[in-house]
Amino acid sequence: MKIHPTAVISEQAELHESVEVGPYAIINGRVQIDEGTRILPHAIIGSDHGVLKIGKRNIFYSCAAVGGPPQDLKYNNDPTELVIGDDNLFREFTTINIGTVTGGGRTLIGNKCMFMAYVHVAHDCHIGNNVIVANSSNFAGHVTVEDNVRIGGICQFNQFVKVGRYSYIAGDSAVNKDIIPYSMAQGKYAVARATNKIGLERAGFSSEDVQAIHRSIRTLVMGNPTIEEALAEIEKSFGNIEAVKVLTDFVKSSERGIAR
Repeated sequence: MKIHPTAVISEQAELHESVEVGPYAIINGRVQIDEGTRILPHAIIGSDHGVLKIGKRNIFYSCAAVGGPPQDLKYNNDPTELVIGDDNLFREFTTINIGTVTGGGRTLIGNKCMFMAYVHVAHDCHIGNNVIVANSSNFAGHVTVEDNVRIGGICQFNQFVKVGRYSYIAGDSAVNKDIIPYSMAQGKYAVARATNKIGLERAGFSSEDVQAIHRSIRTLVMGNPTIEEALAEIEKSFGNIEAVKVLTDFVKSSERGIAR
């Protein structure tokens, strides 16, 4: 274990022997850190509130503040937690809060994500795998971001919105409704502008699936069909394609409404 002599580490912390902790880093409270994780100088990990569980090979850059209490007046030092998976990057001044009792008690970060400088992830958010978030984007409480999403800089996400898998959010967007999987969204407030064709092709989707997804998204967002009419048309044409079923299931489960 490589711990700089100026680092401050709580007696309650549990660190794998391979963890590295840099100069003036602070590890507070009940923190569990698995193998290969690096805490760089001046990072603040954990707090006197809740529990922080960190997986393998994560890197926390200077001045990241991860595992602090929620910015929620209802929070009353409850034993909630933040759970982080493996192989994530948290760049400078990233802030991520533990959960709240009313939000399920847990904030979740998946695997292989990158949070660029000044990103904020509030209480009870669930961020999936392979998500990249550019600088200064902010997630209010209870936001869900599915796998393989790309988010530009200076984006804002309202409470309880869902961002569908393989979607792309253009920079300087404000999101107040659910973003359709596989789509490209932009605006204040953001709406679906196109299909994320390049992202899907790079991810290995077949040309047939990409075309079916594209036509399904056009059915949802072009003209003025009701959601029910659009879903019926999509299921009639592409109901046997699994990627399209993911899209229709997402739309059916939306509680805030679809950004279209």
